[in-house]
Amino acid sequence: MKNDVPNIDLVYLWVDGNDPEWQKKRNAFIGDVEENTSANCKGRYIDNDELKYSLRSVEKYAPWIRRIFIVTDNQTPDWLDTKNPKIQIIDHKDIMPAESLPCFNSSLIEHFLHKIPGLSEHFLYANDDMFINKKVLPETFFATDGFPIIRLNRKPFRQFRWFLREKILKKPLKYYSRSISYTAKLVKRKYGTYYNGLPHHNIDAYLKSDYQKTAEVVFGNEVGAMLKNRKRSDGDVQRTMYSYVALAEKRGYLHYSSKDSSLHIQIHKKSDYEKFEKYNPMLFCMNDSEHAQDSDRVKAKEFLSKLFSGKSSFEK
Repeated sequence: MKNDVPNIDLVYLWVDGNDPEWQKKRNAFIGDVEENTSANCKGRYIDNDELKYSLRSVEKYAPWIRRIFIVTDNQTPDWLDTKNPKIQIIDHKDIMPAESLPCFNSSLIEHFLHKIPGLSEHFLYANDDMFINKKVLPETFFATDGFPIIRLNRKPFRQFRWFLREKILKKPLKYYSRSISYTAKLVKRKYGTYYNGLPHHNIDAYLKSDYQKTAEVVFGNEVGAMLKNRKRSDGDVQRTMYSYVALAEKRGYLHYSSKDSSLHIQIHKKSDYEKFEKYNPMLFCMNDSEHAQDSDRVKAKEFLSKLFSGKSSFEK
């Protein structure tokens, strides 16, 4: 990067779905029902200490990160050392409007990351199930001119395949695909380019000023329209909007992900663990889902505890 390496912060979203008080709050809002959809299944909220292991990976492989912000709903991990000067807990109410609270929709929460007090201009964003597996440097995420490196999964015929599925085969897309499709169409309408690349579902890089401009000006109306979507809903604008806009405005650099750079592990699939051993990726995600059982979650935690066995300075 030009001149000095900039300060780079890291932001997490985290929720402890095991917390009885949080469960009461959620059940009061959506009803005391067990949903097993991709948008609102048990695996979306349950806490398996992934954040603890993710922070261990960060301390081991990216010690240059300046500060770490953990965005939560009035919760703090009981193992977290909040006295560590690099750590700060950010409550939803600190960055989100009252009309959006309480919020159980990460797609909505993510549109307010730029409002975190003290967040650096260059920042990284991760879910708590994302990990670093090799030494990384600031230039892993930001180019020499300071613009973010945008990692997407290459899907050259994605628009056609989704059109075929929906319009010809009459098979509805899942929430995640619907939200990405909607977002890609918004960007095309504004900039004339449809981006087929899909999110690599791993740690992403952003410029705060560009993030704010996109959320509040470029697509301010669209973000505003989802303020009351406190549960994942149709009409949600997906966070990949910020990457697509950066590419459209030539303020980011597209890098297509490979299995050795960014690997997505479905914790219920044995073959995905075998892929990890084969490719030894730089970044990886341990994705829980409606297909996972508690036994799969036990296996995933055992995997992480072996991979990141050393306690970090972020723990009590």
